[in-house]
Amino acid sequence: MNQVNPPRALLSVYDKTGITAFADALVTLGWEIISSGGTAQELLNANIPVTEVSEITQSPEILDGRVKTLHPLIYGGILADRSNPSHLADLEKHGITPIDLVVSNLYPFSSDPGIELIDIGGPTMVRAAAKNHIHVGVIVEPTDYDSVLEEIKTQGTLSIETRSHLAHKAFMHTASYDHEITGWLNKNSQELPDLLHFELKEAETLRYGENPHQKGSRYRTEKSSWWDTAVMHGGKEMSYLNVLDTDTAWRLVHDLGEEPCAAIIKHANPCGVAIGIDIASAYQRAHECDPVSAFGGIVALNREVTEEMAQQLAEIFTEVLIAPEFQPEALSLLTKKKNLRIFEAEKPERATKEIRSIGNGFLVQTTDTLQINRDEWEVVTSRNPTEDEWLDLEFAWKIAAKVTSNTIVLVKDLQAVGIGAGQQNRRDAGRIASTKAAGRAIGGVCASDAFFPFQDGLDAVIEAGVTSVIQPGGSIRDDEVIEAAEKSGIAMVITKERHFRH
Repeated sequence: MNQVNPPRALLSVYDKTGITAFADALVTLGWEIISSGGTAQELLNANIPVTEVSEITQSPEILDGRVKTLHPLIYGGILADRSNPSHLADLEKHGITPIDLVVSNLYPFSSDPGIELIDIGGPTMVRAAAKNHIHVGVIVEPTDYDSVLEEIKTQGTLSIETRSHLAHKAFMHTASYDHEITGWLNKNSQELPDLLHFELKEAETLRYGENPHQKGSRYRTEKSSWWDTAVMHGGKEMSYLNVLDTDTAWRLVHDLGEEPCAAIIKHANPCGVAIGIDIASAYQRAHECDPVSAFGGIVALNREVTEEMAQQLAEIFTEVLIAPEFQPEALSLLTKKKNLRIFEAEKPERATKEIRSIGNGFLVQTTDTLQINRDEWEVVTSRNPTEDEWLDLEFAWKIAAKVTSNTIVLVKDLQAVGIGAGQQNRRDAGRIASTKAAGRAIGGVCASDAFFPFQDGLDAVIEAGVTSVIQPGGSIRDDEVIEAAEKSGIAMVITKERHFRH
């Protein structure tokens, strides 16, 4: 590499995958290897010639290894600007040999957070090499070993483009590491801190964004998502809306209890939700809610997909089907539908924050959680719900929290029969839900995600034939609405908790 001394590589890695083979290849190419600690021992055990850092610095490792590479004879070799005469003079004056390549990756802090996994020397070496990437290469991922070796073999050195690319990876590596540490130190702080750090890693490139002319990708935090372990059995690549709707559907069926449940999502809103005696009946009942909207929808099931259920679904155009498992016969039948995306997935994790962009800024809030607790709810009418109505009210309330506001959800016998979503006023939401119910809400219940500001919204669902209503209350006209319920002989439950969703 145009120098008297052989090129020198400093190797100090936590993840030792492929490190001996890489070091051996460098030695074959005429490189000198320096190392420390466990990495040095690994290489020595493989009979690879290594100069230990302590031999260069003439300083032993101290403080149980906390201090070993932090020395001018090491960092001078990494940081020297080879085009600067004064830097070269300093190297010669102090007997410092340049270091041409740094290979280091950091302790997996997130795997077992604690003080002893806060690396000091590693990040410092990585940042020093990345800063001086005009002259020094830096590797933080074992997956880069082969391409680096190939370039050294064919060109004798690393190009500035490669060193720049590796430096970018290196700074991202240390930034991610620092993010994990700051998150751990903030574990007992407020839910929404004054300074919010989060790191997103691209997990999947999507077919397109919300519309075909937009680009889209799925990102995740440093923690794994259920998406990362899901198995896709067939169908086209996912788009932005496919992912959004599938996630909504999968979370909804897991929020609705342990009974066999099916949910159908269209444009981020449920258009069918039901519980059945088995998964086939649950799907049939969910589809009956709104067959028109279910066309091209996303179907989520909380039970193994049976052949009977697969035969039902095969007759209907569906974008995505997601379930915990599939009978072989069911999978064989469904994979014949070339455009149907089929996912086998684990239970979704719980999110703690929701983030939306607003130009160059963000809105952040804690995730809406819904607790079912009759003891905290208040029946404000003389008529109390029957036990069957209570079960339907709870079911409808859970669904309403997942529907875009303003929303009205009508339920009968644990089957959604009418859903009015995303309306600018509650009266229209009620009318839409009642129209879709088409008489099936008689004797059923209604859930409203927020209070009735006027009596007309309640009138719309009374006309549909419901006998019990659940809503948050809190309107200045609550008395009028409660009086209208009383006159109609229906029961009304006030939850005192709103569940808007925009």
